[in-house]
Amino acid sequence: MRGADITQEALFITVHLESFVPKKHPLRAIRTLFNLALKRIDWLLDSAYCEYGRESIPPERLLRAQLLQVLYTIRSERQLMEQMNYNLLFRWFVGLSVDDIVWNHFTFSKNRDRLLEHEVISALFTEIVEMARKKNLVSDEHFSVDGTLIQAWASQKSFRPTKGDDDDETPGSGRNKERDFRVEKRTNDTHASTTDPDSRIYKKSRGSEAKMGYLGHTTMENRISLIVNAKASLATGTAERETALNMLAKLPGSTAC
Repeated sequence: MRGADITQEALFITVHLESFVPKKHPLRAIRTLFNLALKRIDWLLDSAYCEYGRESIPPERLLRAQLLQVLYTIRSERQLMEQMNYNLLFRWFVGLSVDDIVWNHFTFSKNRDRLLEHEVISALFTEIVEMARKKNLVSDEHFSVDGTLIQAWASQKSFRPTKGDDDDETPGSGRNKERDFRVEKRTNDTHASTTDPDSRIYKKSRGSEAKMGYLGHTTMENRISLIVNAKASLATGTAERETALNMLAKLPGSTAC
């Protein structure tokens, strides 16, 4: 007998979110370790918020959501909240129930500065590395430092002369006037972005395209490929090697040269 294609919602649901997550799903172990690191910096989270006033969204949930964004390479917080609305795995990992209302993506913008100001992210990173050290997962024998270009949210057309002699401001030219980048000589000494002044025009190799950006640096322990330190710097010609030596010099028993 053929079944009828009829969807009927149950009046009451007694199933738990955890039952939808496979027992061997990697997020189970990640969530346990991440929650342990969060408990160790609970005092720091308390100092970031006032003792009085309306209760905020728990910062632990915001940090778990941002970890999901990194793990699943979700391109924006708006898209993250969209998936959080219907993805049961994400809801379980963050700590939301089935009927909890997902917060607005602007919440991240409002709380990001607060967490950065109190150095919550760096403290959380340090706790995770320390947990790995206590379990003998990190050795002090062999490390590597690598750098990467982090592209800034600044267009090439925002890279204007700093002395104010740009002819783009002439009447009728418009903000999107065509530029001949092959003929015009532009350097970080004479130009700067009008939307992101700290970014620099930079390229990683001779054959690659020059882009507005910053440099990211990581120190990796080679035995299990765990990143034990990370920094960001201005994209200058010497920043990569200078930062690499500085990061290696801070390792235990280091004799970096």
